[in-house]
Amino acid sequence: MTREWGPWLVGGGLLLLVLGLLAWTGGLSWLGHLPGDIRISSGNTRIYIPITSMLLVSLALNVLLWLFLSLFRG
Repeated sequence: MTREWGPWLVGGGLLLLVLGLLAWTGGLSWLGHLPGDIRISSGNTRIYIPITSMLLVSLALNVLLWLFLSLFRG
């Protein structure tokens, strides 16, 4: 590993810290309760399929990965 990885690792750690604090304080409580997230309850059985939330997270991760890779390609 070279020294140029240092700022990226620190930035990634800070991003994880911010996301952790948001999750801990309830700032991400809307995630999983979006329209399109399927919930089925019947007796003791509960089925939860967060379709919209998964699509939103996937879109955000794809945009972040695209930005990250475009920075390194020049």
